Amino acid sequence: MRLPHISLEQWRCLVAVVEAGGYAQAAAALHKSQSSVTYAVQKLESTLQVRAFEIEGRKAKLTPTGEMLYRRGRLLLEDADAIERAASRASAGWEAEITIAVEILFPNWLMFQCLDRFGQESPQTRIEWYETVLEGTPEALRTGKADLGIMGKPPAGMPGELLLTVPFLPVAHPDHELHKLGRPVEYRDLRKHRHIVVRDTSVKRDKRAATLDASRRWTVSNMSTSIGAVSRGYGFAWLPEDKIRSELQNGELKALNMRDMRSALQPLYLVFADRDGAGPGTLRLAEIIREVVKSACLAAGHKQAGEAEDGGK
Repeated sequence: MRLPHISLEQWRCLVAVVEAGGYAQAAAALHKSQSSVTYAVQKLESTLQVRAFEIEGRKAKLTPTGEMLYRRGRLLLEDADAIERAASRASAGWEAEITIAVEILFPNWLMFQCLDRFGQESPQTRIEWYETVLEGTPEALRTGKADLGIMGKPPAGMPGELLLTVPFLPVAHPDHELHKLGRPVEYRDLRKHRHIVVRDTSVKRDKRAATLDASRRWTVSNMSTSIGAVSRGYGFAWLPEDKIRSELQNGELKALNMRDMRSALQPLYLVFADRDGAGPGTLRLAEIIREVVKSACLAAGHKQAGEAEDGGK
């Protein structure tokens, strides 16, 4: 890699002259002598063999080349400042990257808010977000793939904090045969129709887990595919109410009139891969998730339990 011939200080002087409106003003802003600022800019011009300024009356005006140099120099200084801030955070123990595994039942719009707020506090920290199903989150935490997770009831030995409960609805397209029985739907009725389920994302998944013993079943890889299949009349499914609000409102989906159950509630927990060994960034992201979820639940009039629980109990 070729080493640069222009120092950051020379770029800083050039940018300051442009933004301050002259050499004298730039010198005052940089706490330097005017001669040193002038020399730095002239040295830059001679090294690059260009003219950044031309004299118009008593003022120095940027040439077209100078305009380009100013734009690129400003970006260079911003990048240098960002690198220094990132190094400062790293020296303070902030992680360069945080990985979070999130059960797909968790509302995406809530996670967007959480990550955006965290990004405002730590813009240099990269986020890896894995969307998981069933055992996918516990597996990601156990194997070290994720630092933080949001999942259903945590397995034994994996303490979790209850964040919220997600309401589920059994649904089908309004023209589906299950809506034409003329009576409440029973579980034996469901066994005669196609059940659309989302595949467990863990490597050692149990293909029988969380599925109805239906004669026909489609197993898909993501929630949007499941919603699309059910909305087009290809089967029925239990789907999180938050994910299908628009389909329910526009008539693509209709809740089944179940005799024994109309809705179900799935609790979701916040879990650390290693609570004691979590870095300050991971701890702060967890704190933001708690605060954002609590605020959203209060705004919606829902109760939200925030007390820590042990998933092994």
